[in-house]
Amino acid sequence: MLIFKKRTEQNLQQIQAARLEIATNAQFDSAFIIMNALAAIIASYALLADSGSGVIGAMLVAMLLSPIAGISLALVDGDSTLFKQSLLSLSGGIGIVMLCALVIGWLHTDIPAGKELMARTRPNYMDLMIALAGGAVGAYAVISPRIVNAVVGVAIATALVPPLCSGTIFAARGEWENAGGAYLLAFANIVAIQFSSSVVLWLAGFHKAIDHLNRNRKVIWLNTISVLLMATLFISLGANTKLVVVKMLFDTNTRKVLLQELEHYPGASLDELSVRREEGMYIVRAVVRSPFGFSAQDVGLLEAKLPASPNSLPVELRLRHVKVEVMTKHGSKYDQQMSDAVQGLTAVDIVPPSSQADTSVTP
Repeated sequence: MLIFKKRTEQNLQQIQAARLEIATNAQFDSAFIIMNALAAIIASYALLADSGSGVIGAMLVAMLLSPIAGISLALVDGDSTLFKQSLLSLSGGIGIVMLCALVIGWLHTDIPAGKELMARTRPNYMDLMIALAGGAVGAYAVISPRIVNAVVGVAIATALVPPLCSGTIFAARGEWENAGGAYLLAFANIVAIQFSSSVVLWLAGFHKAIDHLNRNRKVIWLNTISVLLMATLFISLGANTKLVVVKMLFDTNTRKVLLQELEHYPGASLDELSVRREEGMYIVRAVVRSPFGFSAQDVGLLEAKLPASPNSLPVELRLRHVKVEVMTKHGSKYDQQMSDAVQGLTAVDIVPPSSQADTSVTP
């Protein structure tokens, strides 16, 4: 392990070898183009299919970590040539991902946005912390021979390609607010990964040994932009975090209320629930499986029980009923309950025609 150790001749040789590997991997070549294009195609279709496993699988072929590591090393070393080369590779990789996602987004504008797409439209500071930790792990993997770089590269790329594809798919549909949120997440992840990678590389001794004082000043100056961006992102995403937490509490309380109220409906169960802000209100879409249907009055009663929404916006419940039948050896369970209830009626409840008074007048 060469991190946090004093410089020895062996360590310097390892540092130089790792530096050369980072610079080589940051090149924009045919393999880089093909792998990122394939990653974008897989990720885009996985997002449209709402497949979490598909999104993870797409990251097995992504190669966006290498140019970010190159930028981090360039900022630590003050190497303008490596910085330009790595920045070009990163920009090209992002462009390839967005182009592939744009074509796929245009072809499938009719597919509704699922959870995987929407999950990347509301970034918060927790996403930033994940990216910071991921960047540190990625940089450590690059300089440590005991860690397989490809495995860590998957973890880092997972934070980059999905939001880029999500933002571009939303942009193809003209949903600019969602697109902006996804792009902000991708940008925040890139900055956080680069920043933490630079810190790890510096602590590992990846700053050149000549002219220490001037070199340190130059490195601090070059990383000033990253520090300012990190501070700005923490402030903006911190404010967004409050909104996300409030929305999560509203979603949780909505689910809790519906589950409690559905206990009064025999055999009813909540199958799916989504809460989205649309047209100046919160629309709660619930899929309920039940042997009995729901009237408009039932939906109104359920809607009245829902918690207050963020910003006190109106809440509308849209219930989709899926009829189910529960069978036992005696037949339908709930049909039998209805039959027992009917048989329990007293004779007073049913007035026979013969007992009715004859009020007709004989001419």
